[in-house]
Parts: sequence; C-alpha cells; structure tokens
Amino acid sequence: MHIGFLGLGNMGGPMARNLLKAGHSLTVFDPSPLATAALVELGARVAHSPAEVARDGVAAIITMLPTAAHVKQVYLGQDGLLANIGKGALLIDSSTIDPLSAREVAKAAAAQGNPMLDAPVSGGTGGAAAGTLTFMVGGTASAFDQAQPILAAMGRNIVHCGDTGNGQVAKIANNMLLGISMVGVAEAMALGVSLGMDAKVLAGIINTSSGRCWSSEINNPFPGVLENAPASRGYSGGFGTDLMLKDLGLATEAARHAKQPVVLGAAAQQLYQTFSLQGHGGLDFSAIINLFRREA
Repeated sequence: MHIGFLGLGNMGGPMARNLLKAGHSLTVFDPSPLATAALVELGARVAHSPAEVARDGVAAIITMLPTAAHVKQVYLGQDGLLANIGKGALLIDSSTIDPLSAREVAKAAAAQGNPMLDAPVSGGTGGAAAGTLTFMVGGTASAFDQAQPILAAMGRNIVHCGDTGNGQVAKIANNMLLGISMVGVAEAMALGVSLGMDAKVLAGIINTSSGRCWSSEINNPFPGVLENAPASRGYSGGFGTDLMLKDLGLATEAARHAKQPVVLGAAAQQLYQTFSLQGHGGLDFSAIINLFRREA
C-alpha cells in the first residue's frame, strides 16, 4: 500500500521504518532534513509539505505530531491534508492529543468523505523500533478494520476503543495512572531507603507483593535497582518528564470539560510541573524520585 507519513521523530521514525520493512511504499514529510534522509535511504520518497504528501496518490496517511495545535494545522490548514487529499483515503493520527480536538478533526475529515482514526500508542521508543506498540484506536468499526493491516506492521496489540476520540481517552487515562503510580513508587522507595532499607531488597519485596506495578517492576526510579532502567543511566532515554507533564495536562483538561474530579492526577501534574521548572524536563519521568530523595 502507498502510505503517507508525517512526523518522523523518536516515535514516528521507527514506525515509518517498520512500514517499509513490511513492504509498504512511503511518502514522508518532516521539518527535519535529517529525519527524512534516514527514511530516503530505506526507499521512502520525501515530500516538502503536508499538501504534497496528500497529492501523491496515497491510500492512507499516518501522522505522529507533538500537539493538538500541530494536528489541527496539518489537517485543517489551507495547505493541509484535508484540502488536498482524495476522497476515501484513510487518515490515522497517532499523536497524543485531547479527545475534543481529535473529534473535531475527524468530523471535518468525515464531512468530505475521509474516514479518520485517532490511534495513539503505548510502548515507547523501544516498542516503536521493535514493532510491538499498543495502538488505542477510536473511530468506526469499518475504518478500524481497514487500518488493521497497516497498524499490524507497527504494533502487536491493536485495540478498538470505540467511537472517535476514545483512543485518546484511553491514552490519557492510562498515562495519568502511570504518572500517579510513578510518584507513589518514588515516595515508597525514597522512604524505605531513608529508613535504612537496601533499595534492591525493597524493590524485590514490592515486586512480589501488593505494591507491584509497571513503575516498580519495569522502570523502577531508584538508581541501580534495574540495570536497564533510565534510573541506572542518569535518567537518560525513556519517557521524558515534559512528555509526562504534557499528558497529565491533557488528562486534567479533559477532566475539566467532563466535570470529572482527578485529584491524584492533578497532584501528580503539579509535582511534574515543579520538577520541570527546576530544569529537569528532559530527564525520564522516573527522575521524579529526586524530589523525595535527601541526597539527590
């Protein structure tokens, strides 16, 4: 299939490479020449604008963009995708944005005959490279079925979450919980060590007891507990603090619109905001433990 791909950053680049490996042909766009050059070497064709991607005879377009403002500009702008794409082409947005914006753009796409899915991902850069991402997909059942072969080239778990926008709902709810759980693990680890417990022993107990969770078992925030975790390499790589802060902001804003209380989510947002303002926004979000460690 001939696919357009816009947004070739840490997630989009590996995703596009996996589409090429699966035999799809790609027309790609990204503001960074270095990002597009890496795909050209693998056989992709470079476009110089979103409009050029849309006019290149693509059967589907995937976008992986930083914010809702970028998504709206790329899809709804005068020289954007919807103004130039042929009727019937499938649109898949894998950006993480708020559900209201996802529904707004999808409504505009549907009005001109283009099915659109919101399909944010979980699995990080490692999952993007390995092709094992989880896709949380919102949209019609027919569009979901149409997208399955495309998404299968980039992910292992592809879940239809319901109507348009529900993929984003699932993503922000999950990431809000992740942010909250990491704060809880950070507090618990910092407390135990401050009271004289060996960090590895404490983590082992937590991970075989009722406190066990992804934040304790896979991405433990205490340095030296897990050899391959960001905490053991100066909190480099992984999922950045500012990215977690962005997702918590999306969750609390969506909650405001829904008049739904998210007390712990809001508290976690404030902690990550504080940590980011201290200059640590580029560190893995597990570095939040340094708010609680005496020697940090």
